[in-house]
Amino acid sequence: MTCRRLTTDDFIQDLRQRVIGVPEISTDGFHPYKNAIRDAFGGRAAHGVINKTYSVTHLNVTEASRRYSPAQVVAVERVAVANEPEDISTSYVERQNLTLRMGSKRFARLSNGFSKKIDCHLAAISLHAAFYNLCRTHEALRMTPAMALGLTERAWSVADLIEAALKAVPPVPTQTPTERRRAFRVIQGDLFE
Repeated sequence: MTCRRLTTDDFIQDLRQRVIGVPEISTDGFHPYKNAIRDAFGGRAAHGVINKTYSVTHLNVTEASRRYSPAQVVAVERVAVANEPEDISTSYVERQNLTLRMGSKRFARLSNGFSKKIDCHLAAISLHAAFYNLCRTHEALRMTPAMALGLTERAWSVADLIEAALKAVPPVPTQTPTERRRAFRVIQGDLFE
């Protein structure tokens, strides 16, 4: 699989293809979002921007570059860009990102689970999303999100998930190349002598 650099327009157009109806969108202060959302949704989506100001006065440059978490938030500004959003907040997407990072170590940079190939990374994300929506009972819902939406009648087991995945894309058997085949040798003897 080859990777190409995605732009903000590509990202928002992809979002448009996946969303039914007209959503309410909250973004950070990244300027290209404004035009991309207007172009993709035709000005119908309610769009709000949230800008957070962080306190970094107590840090010198070397300490700031080594920190993993942002500094303390000292100010929050919410601005309605298009229409009138009910709530301008990035809390839901930030919580979803945290859940994904905690549930899939593919995102942990300093671990041996970090993805090195894009195909493996995409497969891991898909597996996490499927498990999260079809198998995991959520405390607030007391059911899976798929059950809450009426897509399934029960929580799936991991076996159900694997069976459905294999039906969707059956594995294609590949024959081991001749140069990689090895003759196995059976060693006679008893392990418990």
